Amino acid sequence: MPSRVFSLLLAGALLALAGCGKKEAASTNNGTNAATAPRPQILRIGNGAEPKGIDPQDITGVTEGKIVMALFEGLLTPDPHDLHPLPGVAETWDISPDGLTYTFHLRANAKWSNGDPLTAADFIASYRRMLSPKFASEYAYLLYNFVVGAKDYYDGKLTDFTKVGFAAPDPRTLVVTLLNPTPYLLNIIACHQAWNVVPVNTIAQYGPLEAKDGAWTKPGHLVGNGPFILKDWLPKQKITVVPNPNYWDAAKVKLAGIEFYAVDDAAAEEQMFRTGQLDVTDTMPLTKIDTYRRDHPDTFRLEPYLGVYFYRCNVTRPPLTDKRVRRALALAIDREAIVKNITRGDQRPAYAVSYPGTAGYTPVAHLTGDLAEARRLLAEAGYPGGKGCPPIELLYNTSEAHKAIAEAIQQMWHDNLGVEVRLTNQEWAAYQDTQHTHNFTMMRAAWVADYVDPHVFLEIWSSDNGNNDTLWANADYDRLLQSALAAKTQEARYAIYQKMDAILVDECPVIPIYYYTRVYAMNPKVQGWYPTLLDLHPYKYLSLEN
Repeated sequence: MPSRVFSLLLAGALLALAGCGKKEAASTNNGTNAATAPRPQILRIGNGAEPKGIDPQDITGVTEGKIVMALFEGLLTPDPHDLHPLPGVAETWDISPDGLTYTFHLRANAKWSNGDPLTAADFIASYRRMLSPKFASEYAYLLYNFVVGAKDYYDGKLTDFTKVGFAAPDPRTLVVTLLNPTPYLLNIIACHQAWNVVPVNTIAQYGPLEAKDGAWTKPGHLVGNGPFILKDWLPKQKITVVPNPNYWDAAKVKLAGIEFYAVDDAAAEEQMFRTGQLDVTDTMPLTKIDTYRRDHPDTFRLEPYLGVYFYRCNVTRPPLTDKRVRRALALAIDREAIVKNITRGDQRPAYAVSYPGTAGYTPVAHLTGDLAEARRLLAEAGYPGGKGCPPIELLYNTSEAHKAIAEAIQQMWHDNLGVEVRLTNQEWAAYQDTQHTHNFTMMRAAWVADYVDPHVFLEIWSSDNGNNDTLWANADYDRLLQSALAAKTQEARYAIYQKMDAILVDECPVIPIYYYTRVYAMNPKVQGWYPTLLDLHPYKYLSLEN
């Protein structure tokens, strides 16, 4: 779409969400030539790589999150149009005048998929597991940054969980006490699985509560509370979910099932779409974007997407221990060429980490400097013209797009700086393990917002954050983050974020490359699926129009 139209759409979407967060013959099963014969209401979704797991408290990837959203529900759920918080397990809630106490009133008919009643005690047990030092959830900070006593419990300084700011005065009431007023907390609860409830009693039947990838997540074992239940999991093929008859809002569920296909080959996925094997793709081959945009506008989808694509530096490995090297590399990337010639989906070059315009916040600090500055920094670091600079291994997860971008940047760094880059790719699960064990020098990465607030792009770079896999630490940055959490007004909070963005641009623990858009194909028969900045589409509202 024209850049002006895209900008207006993004601005409108951001405003609405400030309260949350190929010339191919069209298939006879898709698009305007779709077959008229009715078929079962089974939605078939291309979901990228094989999911690493589906434990809501352990997952970190978008691939896994899309499946978890079908199987589990939190206190609140996102609206399908703009993701603002709607009642979930909590039917109503109250906020104290000082903004420090949230009281959630659970609905009487809330149940687990096995028919057991779901109570406030289940939420407290779930949050205790989430904050367990032994479990070490990478998303624990989405609780401990806000709730009284939660950080001390996570750090092992507090062992009595009754001293943490969760209480259940009765089975249908959950009280949460905060450290500071947090106006965007409801957005987090609605949009992110970290605040979901998990079946602690069921988990305990299949091993220790703190175990990762436990047997409790397998078909026949998993107990959830979402609109669907797990039916089948064929590794590296597909995961099938079917309606949960014990879901409190089961009458609203229209689909007879959802099939999530593990397809990380964009060309193969596009072929599955053309032949009617998929209703929605995860992505689109770079070589087909222009053709679909021109010839198949009924199936082509290009939407704003609140995420940033970047390269993560392991700052403990030479030569990336020197910020001058990191900044030189950052300045020697032609981002405009990448989005114009490779990604071709109206992405925007990124010169800062924070996504511009998120809930009214745009970073002032951004990468500035030309190739002469990049070469000067590299020489100052002791590598004039790249001489003596250790080769840099760049890791990316298997993907046509990631490979093309990596090869282009490899050439840019060779031609512009004389730096040698060696490319390595891994499948998704191995790639995630490598990331979390820090066994890399530089890696392709991205951050898609968990909720719509600028805090989401900045909190992850604190020294104790489970998702900060750069091993970069900055005391001033950590102090500013705590100040932002305690800020009394949005204006004061955003002023602190400007300082944090400036530190990231100066230190370059990550090298931003472009801001995402969502480019994919979808069968026009899919109803109830609306563009959202987080690419969340609550499944109970979806149907297939025969």
